[in-house]
Amino acid sequence: MRPQPATHKVDFSGGFLERGFWLYVWEVTPPKGKKLYYVGRTGDSSSPRAASPYQRMGQHLGRMKNQNALRRHLESRGIAPERCRRFRFVTRGPIRSDASGDEAQHDSRLAVVGPLEMALIKAMKVSYGKDVVLNKIDDCGTEPNRRLFERVRNTFAVQFPKLRRGGPGPTRATSK
Repeated sequence: MRPQPATHKVDFSGGFLERGFWLYVWEVTPPKGKKLYYVGRTGDSSSPRAASPYQRMGQHLGRMKNQNALRRHLESRGIAPERCRRFRFVTRGPIRSDASGDEAQHDSRLAVVGPLEMALIKAMKVSYGKDVVLNKIDDCGTEPNRRLFERVRNTFAVQFPKLRRGGPGPTRATSK
């Protein structure tokens, strides 16, 4: 059966096109079952340039295996992304600006944002459930800046209320 034509709407400000180190959360409503979540960031160690959230958003649902983590996570659960009822992409940034190809600056900015991503994944898993947060991340061994993480968490808590202040956060950083 061929899908019926449908109209879709996407709107965003020009800032969404800015390169830099951003954090984001995908909320996916599959055809059946609970909402699923994926936490990520722009900027990684594979390139000295950080992407915009606009660019990263499309890659997640594309067909290139080294870029489409969200698609692969959904498909591993037997969920065709094209059959999902809704995708919501919430992003915050840039937390750090793009390093314009300077590898040393890129790495130092990644060292700030990487631990924030890890802490946000942990907080989402505690707040929403390990079974509904799709991605895993290896502990990078570095705790995030506690004040910066609180700002990040509070920003995302506006859209994801279970992350409200006082909930889970960085494990070692909160005990200092």
